Amino acid sequence: MNTKSNKIVIVGSSNTDMVVRCTRMPRPGETVLGGEFMMNPGGKGANQAVAVARLGGNAFFVGMVGDDIFGSQTRSQLAGEGIDVSFVGTAAGCASGVALINVDAEGENSISVASGANARLMPSDIEAVSGVIVGAGILLMQLEVPVETVAYAARLAKSHGVTVVLNPAPAPADTLPPELLENVDILIPNRTELEMISGHDCSGSVDEAVESLAGIGVGTLVVTLGSKGALICRNGERRLMPAFKVKPVDTTAAGDTFCGALCVALAEGRPIDEAVTFGNLAASITVTRAGAQNAIPTRAEVDRAASL
Repeated sequence: MNTKSNKIVIVGSSNTDMVVRCTRMPRPGETVLGGEFMMNPGGKGANQAVAVARLGGNAFFVGMVGDDIFGSQTRSQLAGEGIDVSFVGTAAGCASGVALINVDAEGENSISVASGANARLMPSDIEAVSGVIVGAGILLMQLEVPVETVAYAARLAKSHGVTVVLNPAPAPADTLPPELLENVDILIPNRTELEMISGHDCSGSVDEAVESLAGIGVGTLVVTLGSKGALICRNGERRLMPAFKVKPVDTTAAGDTFCGALCVALAEGRPIDEAVTFGNLAASITVTRAGAQNAIPTRAEVDRAASL
């Protein structure tokens, strides 16, 4: 990590989440009545930026919104969290991103996303704000914006000694370009994403998938395993950091909270084991609440939970 900077730059998506809580997921062609509706700010990039800011990090968000009311609300809401939104662009004549989310009684979710302006974030936009990226300590990204944009930002950051953290979500339909992965310092997939990226079956052991990514050049792999915790893989060693036991209500932003928390801990100089434990604890609070950004805890809440 660039030890001269505590800035965490998040390049990624912002959406307005329209959430229906229902007793169970509808089957194809079925309507399930009796749900509760909520409209919340979301998007994996924005969620991670909020997590960084609430947990005490110095957050800068790079993204694209539409010239509509959702875009205006996104800027205001993120700025209200203490996030620097100077590097958020506006795509003229384009709608902002929207996500339609079903959440069942067990807290599991299914999500459909209309990317809107998020799909307009281009490498040229990254070049235009390159100063904030090369001056960061950590660059955190996901895959709700174009892969070529993510790859460009990763290459730019890596060439200036910035630690590049990639959460490869949503899971890509194709394997990621090797030139992207070789510029990633820390990769944070869940089991499904690991399988799709590596091309190896991860229903049992993840060993082959881990080895294949290490061969490409990914230095540290942190595989999130839900209620089982997170598996740290680096330098040929593997360590499982256990999860904190809670009763989940909604898992929507758990992964985003984990990623943001991990980056905050790393920016504070903590070793990877402590950073993952901090991420697990923050995420364990998130899943006990409904919504995306609404569910992300503050630093005080995490510190209080850690002291119990």
